[in-house]
Amino acid sequence: MPYETNSQAEPGLSMPFSLEAEQSVLGAVLLEPSCLATVAEILPKAEYFYAVNNQMIYGVMLEMFTLGLPVDFVTVLEKLKENEEFDEATGKVYLTQLAQLVPSLSNVAVYANIVRDKYDVRTLMQAARHILDDASEGTEESSLLLDMAEQRIFDIRQGKNMRGLQPVREILLETFDRLDLLNSPDRDKYKGIPTGIGELDALITGLNRSDLIVLAARPGVGKTSFGLNIARHASVTGKRRVAFFSLEMGREQLVSRLLSAEAVVEGNRLRSGDLTEGDWVKLVEAGDILSKAEMYFDDNPSITVPEMKAKLRRLGGVDLVLVDYLQLMNSARRIDNRVQEITEITRSLKIMAKELDVPVIAMSQLRRPTDRAKDHRPGLSELRDSGSIEQDADIVIFLHREAYNATSEGGEITENMDTNAAEIIVAKNRHGSTDTIPVHWQGEYMRFTSREVIRHE
Repeated sequence: MPYETNSQAEPGLSMPFSLEAEQSVLGAVLLEPSCLATVAEILPKAEYFYAVNNQMIYGVMLEMFTLGLPVDFVTVLEKLKENEEFDEATGKVYLTQLAQLVPSLSNVAVYANIVRDKYDVRTLMQAARHILDDASEGTEESSLLLDMAEQRIFDIRQGKNMRGLQPVREILLETFDRLDLLNSPDRDKYKGIPTGIGELDALITGLNRSDLIVLAARPGVGKTSFGLNIARHASVTGKRRVAFFSLEMGREQLVSRLLSAEAVVEGNRLRSGDLTEGDWVKLVEAGDILSKAEMYFDDNPSITVPEMKAKLRRLGGVDLVLVDYLQLMNSARRIDNRVQEITEITRSLKIMAKELDVPVIAMSQLRRPTDRAKDHRPGLSELRDSGSIEQDADIVIFLHREAYNATSEGGEITENMDTNAAEIIVAKNRHGSTDTIPVHWQGEYMRFTSREVIRHE
């Protein structure tokens, strides 16, 4: 059974590997099949082996282990015979040699880690080669090349840092440590990030790490304004670092809305420039407050999730991410089916939230209701383009304004209708119950406020 390299070999590169470590791992499994449980956790794929023959043998061992079949010299040999590429005469001799080459059965985890480390270095070399190839083609912008390069390296690191199964006693210790922090004088640092709406925070326990929160509304109801309200509260009041990706509005438009809400100056006057001396005083004071906040905006209309991750890693220390909005996003790879594309995007956003360990708020548009219910309240079935939005989200929040929906559907505002009334509908909450929270909409300042704030004012 002659030695051959696998497809991980790169032309012109000497790829690192340890034939002795690979053979020692296989030999140890043949001598003591129970050690395969330890080895499989370190080497979950046959591709970690560089020599083709070793890769073939380990692949058979993993397959039999997964099916619950006994793994030893005889059973592995019989299974290998089913492969047309396996030479029985030389293969039998090679298996015998493997069992004789093991220095020590007790060191099998050490041998497996050597195999894994060599694979990681080879993967890094491959990534470097691909980065060079992409750069030498000269068809992509430098910023995109940097994002792609960072993503390749990050993927390798993520794979290396994956943890196996943990005993419950270890997880319990981590849980009690977290509970202890939540009851310490610095507990606000470890709680979910407040949204600025007290009743909403009480219901969802704030914006929690690794959660994907979908904030959805029909066009014009105010999802961008509410997203900015949350970003402002988290950054200005909560002293958190916030990143806001806008695929629809420009950075200046977003900051103008922030200024309007912070200074309590009507947005129309900001757009027209019809400002009084008093307005200027309030705007300067609001600008001073906002300038000290750690809020970062990106208005690239064609940004993808991998590009977001690259930018967030470069920024570092991000506490909250907002994306406005889902239906304007494109996948990092070409997908003709829009439903499948949205499915990939929402899944990628959820993975990003887990990888970066931050809450991610993804805004989404709702389709028009098929039935003309009197109140037109939105439901989960109205999420546009894909059911994966509801599936991947930990929390789904709808914004509803009865007066807006009445006029947008061709109706009229009745005498008893409060034009400033709005509702936050928590339609899905993986951490607890769902409910509807009444709030106040101040359209002239583009902000939502809780009832407590209105009563106080």
